[in-house]
Formats: sequence, structure tokens, C-alpha cells
Amino acid sequence: MSTLNRFELSRAIGRFRAIKLPLDGRRAAAVCIAVLTTDGEPAIWLTERSSSLRAHPGQFAFPGGRIDPNETAAEAALRELEEELGVHAHHGQIIGELDDFATESGYVITPFVVWIGDFTGTLHPNPAEVAHVHTVTMDEVDADPRFVTDPRVDAPILQWPFRDVDVHAPTAAILYQFREVVLRRRPTRVAHVGQPVFAWQ
Repeated sequence: MSTLNRFELSRAIGRFRAIKLPLDGRRAAAVCIAVLTTDGEPAIWLTERSSSLRAHPGQFAFPGGRIDPNETAAEAALRELEEELGVHAHHGQIIGELDDFATESGYVITPFVVWIGDFTGTLHPNPAEVAHVHTVTMDEVDADPRFVTDPRVDAPILQWPFRDVDVHAPTAAILYQFREVVLRRRPTRVAHVGQPVFAWQ
């Protein structure tokens, strides 16, 4: 996966046409899939949310959050990256978007793919929001997902195996689409996947 540079990332995202969703009473949010290189190897950052947060404590997430009034989705994604991890990126580093994803908790998430490049600095995670930051290699991203059933959920629930845990949709769905679009060059859609009941709140 070491060939994933900015050119290859841009080419893969450029061939993909992201689906936009109406809010229909839901709230707008944005997340940042930050692609960096460390020692020449590409990776992304994935956080574990602080246990003190009211919404989704302890869950895996991309840097992101609600879009503020008078703010674009792209501005929100970049702001959240800086607020949560202390990493500044500008609009020119945005490579493109993946599909909007509607969550059972009442959000429409717009995922932005952002090129960070060679990162030699230090992360400064905000302890009020972030308990831990994982640097995830492309080999780890390229793991095959699992689908499990729950009688309370209409669709099979997508799980992404990460080290010794399972990450669930919505984060797992966005990660899986990134894997499919960027690493496998397949325009796979994920709007239909199930989300576990604990993520509905």
C-alpha cells in the first residue's frame, strides 16, 4: 500500500461520485479522513472518543462533529481535525468526499478525504473529546468486513476488525467505503448497512 501517494489518492477519489443526502430533519455533521505518511508509509487517524462525552462515549470515530451555523461542511471537518488532534489543514488539502451517511442517531455525516502528507509533528489530542488516537496502516484498513445480524436491526450490521476489537457503523461503514474506493478502486455504496443499537443514541 506504500504507493498510495497524493496523486493515487486524488485519482481514486476523482473517479468516484459521492451521493449527497437531504437532511430531512436530521442534523448535519462532517468528518475528516486524514491520510498521512509516516516513515514513508500511508496511514489514517482514528480516534477513540472520551468516556466523559455525552454522545457515543468510548466509540471509535474519525475527527469530526456537527456543522456550526454559517459554516460549510468542509470548514467543519477541518476545524474538528484541529480541535480534536491539533492538526491544521487547509482547504487545498481536501482531496474529495465519500457518500453522505445517515445515522440512526439523527445525523447526516459528510466524510472528507484530506491529504496530510509526511507527518513529523506531534499530535495534541483534546482530552475532553479524545481518549486515544490510533495510526491505522493501509494494510489494516484493507481488512475484510464482517456482517452480523440483530433481530432489532433491519439490515446486516457491518463490523470492521481492528486489532483486537470490532469497529461498527457508522465509522466502519465510512472506513469500508474508503477501502473500497481508494484501495480497491470499486465504487461501493454503504448506505444500506445496519448500525448497532448502541449507536442509535
